Amino acid sequence: WPGELDFYLDLALEAARSGGEGLEIGCGTGRIALRLAQAGVAVLGLDISSNMLSLAREKSASLEGARWIEGDMRSFDLGRQFPLILIPGHSFQHLLTADDQLACLRCIHDHLLPGGKLVIHLDHQDVVWLGGLRVQAGGCFAPAGQVEEAGTGRLIRRARAWSFEPSTQTAISRTRWEILEADGTHRETLDGSPVRLHCLFRFEMEHLLARLGLAAEAVYGDFQRGELCDHSSEMIWVVRRAA
Repeated sequence: WPGELDFYLDLALEAARSGGEGLEIGCGTGRIALRLAQAGVAVLGLDISSNMLSLAREKSASLEGARWIEGDMRSFDLGRQFPLILIPGHSFQHLLTADDQLACLRCIHDHLLPGGKLVIHLDHQDVVWLGGLRVQAGGCFAPAGQVEEAGTGRLIRRARAWSFEPSTQTAISRTRWEILEADGTHRETLDGSPVRLHCLFRFEMEHLLARLGLAAEAVYGDFQRGELCDHSSEMIWVVRRAA
């Protein structure tokens, strides 16, 4: 997302001045944590996927300041507190029930230093698009980018199909990868398992935070700190734990 890394780096550098490393929840293969560590900010990345963490460790083998730990964002206990906790890339939306969301926020509250900040990046739901999935393009694959595989020259084309369950506020994403050899011949097609994402709305998130005595310091519509408005595609929550 435009401005994403600079946004996190500004907050991480501010937090680093108070001492201690930052915590990234749902760190995956280290997309954010690695870049913060490269800028001199110590980061601990937590993820439930041992496979993703293995890749993160490979990528950070020669880098100081990046550490990794396997854990569930709903039930982790690291025995310490942090000045900054990040949940980037819509990862919080993998929690599909209010109980799971509250369990995660409760863990975060216990791990956040008094005066520390939490940042949660969510999708700002387009209800017109979600409604259209019910009657128009729901379940239909559409192109979603492509990349050349390093070292082989193979082209990997990605397609994605979305559907929506209004009763549970759940969007379901299915991804298909078509792999082409360097000469353009078809190698194989791979289908991923469906991924379910909860569609959180602004005041739903506000109520979740309030149940734990938390309140937003700011809610942005983009990583340039623009105001959240009807046309915003992102929703970035900055929450400070009371000192």
